[in-house]
Amino acid sequence: MSKSLDEQEEILLKAVIITAIPIEFTSICEHLRDVVEITHPKGTVYEKGFFDGEERSWEVGVAQVGAGNIKCCLETERAIDYFKPRVVLFVGIAGGFKDDITFGDIVVAERAYAYEHGKIKSGKMLARPESGKSSYAMLQRAMAVARKNDWKIRIKKPDDIYNNPKAVVKPIAAGEKVVADSQSEVAELLRSHYNDTAAIEMEGYGFYKAIEDNEGVLGLIVRGISDMLDNKEDRYQELASVNASAFAFEVLSKLKI
Repeated sequence: MSKSLDEQEEILLKAVIITAIPIEFTSICEHLRDVVEITHPKGTVYEKGFFDGEERSWEVGVAQVGAGNIKCCLETERAIDYFKPRVVLFVGIAGGFKDDITFGDIVVAERAYAYEHGKIKSGKMLARPESGKSSYAMLQRAMAVARKNDWKIRIKKPDDIYNNPKAVVKPIAAGEKVVADSQSEVAELLRSHYNDTAAIEMEGYGFYKAIEDNEGVLGLIVRGISDMLDNKEDRYQELASVNASAFAFEVLSKLKI
């Protein structure tokens, strides 16, 4: 028996997925059907498609916002206002900061540290920690997904070498710099004041602040590891993007809200 229009609307919820760079955007769209381009009245270009999850179907808007916390915060706010979603995810790549994390692994950000907040005194950086947090329901679902291997079935292009990625739920650090040196001042600052950081990126704090400012919207950051501090190569960006999108859509598929 076919469902009525009212029943279909009740089942279909809206989600937005934010990305920073083209390869992240493309990896997300590969999981959607009936994708079309739509344009915000102020000129922002989105893609919109549909995803059939285990619990329900979703209408999904996808945005590419570029790098940086401020830019991400503003664009996330705009996308929320435009699509009126129940769920917003940031899905993309990041640099690994722990020895037990490697290329293609997933870091789900329980919080995002704004590590550049602080005071300079006597030539030294005095940290004044600020952070944004994931939504409880999203984090719980991500933890459940990470405990199993089902999400790996969604990987669109399995890699012959890095074909068994792991997923961890840990804090990330978000600043305005690309950190490419394990002996840099930023790396030392993170080890000293944010030593549970698992990955480094440039948008997470701004994203979570936008989520916090929109009551009723659930948010989560999913990052695939594309490089390490002393080993930054573009060759792993696709691997990291594909894995991150697979994990994110498994979360969306099993989300019960």
